[in-house]
Amino acid sequence: MKIAITGATGQLGELVIHALLKVTPAENIIALVRNASKAKNLKAQGIELRHFDYDHPKTLASALLGIDKLLLISANEIGRRPPQHKAVIEAAQQAGVPYIAYTSLLHADISPLGLAQEHRETEDLIKSSGLKYTILRNNWYSENYLAALTHTVENGTLYGAAGLGEISSAARQDYAQAAAKVLTSENHDDKTYELAGSQSFTLADLAQKITDASGKSVIYQNLTANEYTQALLEAGLPAGLADVIVDADVQAEKGALFSTSQDLEKLLGHKTTTIQDQVKAILMKSH
Repeated sequence: MKIAITGATGQLGELVIHALLKVTPAENIIALVRNASKAKNLKAQGIELRHFDYDHPKTLASALLGIDKLLLISANEIGRRPPQHKAVIEAAQQAGVPYIAYTSLLHADISPLGLAQEHRETEDLIKSSGLKYTILRNNWYSENYLAALTHTVENGTLYGAAGLGEISSAARQDYAQAAAKVLTSENHDDKTYELAGSQSFTLADLAQKITDASGKSVIYQNLTANEYTQALLEAGLPAGLADVIVDADVQAEKGALFSTSQDLEKLLGHKTTTIQDQVKAILMKSH
């Protein structure tokens, strides 16, 4: 059984490979990478590296020869993903790969998030490809709210534009373990999973959890979309990324990041990691 992972040196890809190594030998795993120099740690663990560059579609099929299962982790170049994903799906067809799993977005078919359109297009391509498939509709990563945690504690304010919107995010590690489970077990063909955290929180709840864990008062300050965009740009974020973050908050206020689905905890066999546990872990590391 040969399992190939795209985006293998990315944050999610590395965690998926780490989870796979716990349940299958390294010789069964193929890391598909654009830059082999970033994957030395994977090679050192006995994982085969194959060069894989979305921008050279004619070279992709040869990298997928002999692959039984392919995990397509959605590419990170927003705006360019559908043609890149299309190239991968067509290469899988040419190489005779029988099965593909894809990391999509929670409720991609109806989600109002700006990002959802690219995922909808990719899901449609997969479903019309003739390949067996599993769609892993990942909700937002909890890490998206914790990237500047130590700064938030120092500053005493958590900024956002999500109002009282409930957010059912989960840890990147949880999504990675679910992907590894799907790739190494049966009965997932032609299924779509809505993957979300076991618990939900508002950003005001998160501010309280940060207060409890740090012992320092942190309040949530709700901004307008324009104010939040400006704050992110002033903090040095690229405009495209700022737009995605603000759009997620605006849509979260309307319920786009909320879910009661238990698909993720069923795949894991336990509740998902709580955001308060992640907060505590980050604060412990920073001391």
